Amino acid sequence: MRASKKSKSNFQQTSSPTRVDVGEGRHFVTSLARGLNVLSCFNAHDHVLGNQDIALRCKLPKSTVSRLTYTLTHLGYLVRADARGKYRLGPAMSSLGIVAALERRDIRLSARPLMQELANEAKAMVVLGTRSWLSMIDLEVCRDASSPSLMLDLSAGSRLPLATTAMGRANLAAMEQHERENLLDDLAALDAKAWPRPHRDIELALETVRTLGCACSFGDWRADVNAIAVAFNPGHGIPLMVIGCGGPAAELTPDFLLDAVRPKLLALERRLQGLGNS
Repeated sequence: MRASKKSKSNFQQTSSPTRVDVGEGRHFVTSLARGLNVLSCFNAHDHVLGNQDIALRCKLPKSTVSRLTYTLTHLGYLVRADARGKYRLGPAMSSLGIVAALERRDIRLSARPLMQELANEAKAMVVLGTRSWLSMIDLEVCRDASSPSLMLDLSAGSRLPLATTAMGRANLAAMEQHERENLLDDLAALDAKAWPRPHRDIELALETVRTLGCACSFGDWRADVNAIAVAFNPGHGIPLMVIGCGGPAAELTPDFLLDAVRPKLLALERRLQGLGNS
C-alpha cells in the first residue's frame, strides 16, 4: 500500500513520542520524563538515532538532548552505535523491560493463533497493542499471507497515534473518565490549533464504542487505511490492551469491517479478556 500524500498533523504522526512539558504539576519531574522520552524514540524501525534525530522527535533543543544521551550512556541505557555519535539501546534497558515483557509474553503467545485466524478469515492485518504515553505500541502483528496488498509497515514495536487510529480511540474509550480527560489535555497541547477536529472525532469515536462496541478509523489516520478495534482488560494488573483489525481501504470497506469482521473481533476480545489471570 502507498502512503497517503495528504500532509499529516501532529495527531497522525507515528514516530514522535509525546512532549513532556505538558500536564506538569509540582510532583512532575521534567528531567526524568525527558530521559524516558528519549528512550521511547527507539523502536524496531529506528534502532539507531543521533542527537539531532532525537531532538526532532522529542521537540527539545539539541544541547538538552546531548546532556540526556550522555547521562543515559553513562548509566548503560544507551550505547554508542558508531563513530558518528549515534546511539542504540543499551543492556540496562533489559532491567526495565523484563517484568513487562514476561507479563505480556503469555498473553501474546495465547493471542497470536487467534489473531492469525482472524487475519486469515478477514484477509486483513490484526494487531495487539497497548498504550505508552501518547502513542499505541504494537506488541504483536498478524497478516493474511494470501493478501499481497497488506504492505502496511507495522511490526512489534511500531507506534501508532492515539487520536486518529482505531486502536488509540478504543484505548481512550476504555479508560477511566478522569484519566482520559487528563490525556486529552496532553493531546491538545501537542497542536492547539489543529486540536478541535481530532477532539471532535474522538468524541464521535467514544459514542461509536458505546453503540457498536468497537472504535473505528476510516481514513482518519491514513487515507488508504480502514480499521476497527476493541480494548480489553487482560487482568493481573496488566494495563489495558487493544486488539485491532484493518488494512487497505479499497478492500476493507467500513461495511465489511462492521458487518463481517466486528462480530469476530468482539468474540476474540471476549476470549482474551482476563487472560492474564489464567
